[in-house]
Formats: sequence, C-alpha cells, structure tokens
Amino acid sequence: MKGVILAGGTGSRLMPCTKVTNKHLLPVYNKPMIYYPLFTLIDAGIKDIMIISGREHVGDFTNLLGSGADFGVNLTYKVQEGSGGIAEALALAEDFANKEPIVEILGDNIFEENFSQQIKDFENKMKETGGCKLFLKEVGLKAAKRFGIAVIEGSKVIYVEEKPENPKSNLASTGLCIFDSKIFDVIRTLKRSARGELEITDAIDVYVKSGKCYYDILKGFWSDAGTFESLNRASNLAKGREITEESFWSDTDDFSETFKFPSKSDNKQAIIEKLSQITKKQSEVLDYLIKKDNI
Repeated sequence: MKGVILAGGTGSRLMPCTKVTNKHLLPVYNKPMIYYPLFTLIDAGIKDIMIISGREHVGDFTNLLGSGADFGVNLTYKVQEGSGGIAEALALAEDFANKEPIVEILGDNIFEENFSQQIKDFENKMKETGGCKLFLKEVGLKAAKRFGIAVIEGSKVIYVEEKPENPKSNLASTGLCIFDSKIFDVIRTLKRSARGELEITDAIDVYVKSGKCYYDILKGFWSDAGTFESLNRASNLAKGREITEESFWSDTDDFSETFKFPSKSDNKQAIIEKLSQITKKQSEVLDYLIKKDNI
C-alpha cells in the first residue's frame, strides 16, 4: 500500500511564523513537523510515499527530504494549485495510487502508535469488502468543535460531521485514513462547500451511507499542530517520547540548582510565578516517570 502526506495550506493560524515557510516545516521539538507523519507511514511499513504541497513550498520539501533514500523509502512530490480542500489535494494522488488502496495522513498530525498491524489487517479486509477506515481519538466536546467527528455503532461509523457547532460525539477523526481505490471516483462526485473546498468529510460520508466506513480508536497520544497552542502541545508530547534519560535528569538537576523558592521578600506576582514553575516541573517529572517506568 502507498501513502500520501497532505502538506499544503496557508498556515494562517500560525502567522507570522508561516509568512516565509510552510507550517509543516516548522520545528516540533527536535524535528521538522513533516518528519512525524513521514515516520508514521515508514513505521507502518509503507515505502512509496507522495507529499502534496503548494507551489511556493514544494521545493523546500525536496531540499529537506530529497528522494527519500536517506529514510529507506521512495518519495515523490505533487503541487496543489490553490487551496481547494483536503479532498481536492488527495485527488492529485490518483495516478500515484494506481487503482490500489491508499493511506492518507495530514502533514501536521503527530501520533504515538504504530499502525502497521491495523493497516495490514484492513488491507486484507478491503479485498473482500472495500471501504475506508478512520482512526478516531476521544477528545473533549469543546475540542470536538475543531475537528470532524464520528458516531459509531458496532464496527462501523454511522455519522460524520465537519467542525460541528453541537457535536453528537466526542470521537474526533484524526488526520489518518485508509481508503480503497474508489475514493477518487467519490471525490469526483463532490460539490464544493460554503468554504469553496472539496471536504474530505463529504467523501467519507459517502462510505458511511454505503455501510463501508470502519474505525479504530487510538489509545496513544495524538495531536495536530495547526495552532500555536497545539504546536506547543505537540512539541511537549514529542519531547516526552524522545528525550533521553541523561538529558531529562540533567535539565531537572539544573532546575533544582538554579531555582529560587518563594520568599517573604517576593511580591505576589513573583510568588505566583515561582509556584507555577514548581508545579510545572512536578508535572514534567511525574509524566516522565509514568512514561518511562510505567508506574
């Protein structure tokens, strides 16, 4: 199976950082953002990957990633003219897919889990039934308003909606999906939304109504990185996963040596600030122990 990373868009919510570069090239902890979806596909065993981006930045991706040889994969690139939505971008991969199923991932999505088994299992299932698979994550109802949501029943998705004002579910559709080869025929039937885009949720809804939309619910962390808040959260999640034992405790030791505990000479604001630093460091240590020592 082949993979497609959708890395277009204007990145308007991350201005002015995206004034001179694509948001998917911004750093998330110690790597460019695009590395995370790329390695999600690589770790799932996918060797042929297309990256789709806008004309103004596609050259930056080729300069960074090249042919993919450094990563043990084959990379190809496609230019999306304008910003006509996720479904429009995915449609550019039709020849690349070559009438085979395809894994689509958004370029600003960061996952903890390895999806190799789920992809392999669904690839076998699609030979019999066709269809698509969504990877869902439980979120708060307020957060659900930012994403496409899914309502499930048994093994299937029975309802999807994009950025609902009143979410019917707290299961957010992440930026990772598997589609059978019919997805490109489905996209050709879509009409543009009020935003002037071809919505991927509308394409998924076709599968829902045909009873061929399936799902997995993620257990590990997932974050998009399309806003400053989510970019910071994604960096912290990546740091927790990748930081070494030596560097973590070195930073913690440095904190204990330089931190000044609140004193009566401090004003109220200084006391609040110092206490907040203690609380933050306590949370970091606790999270580290939970992840590293499974306590």
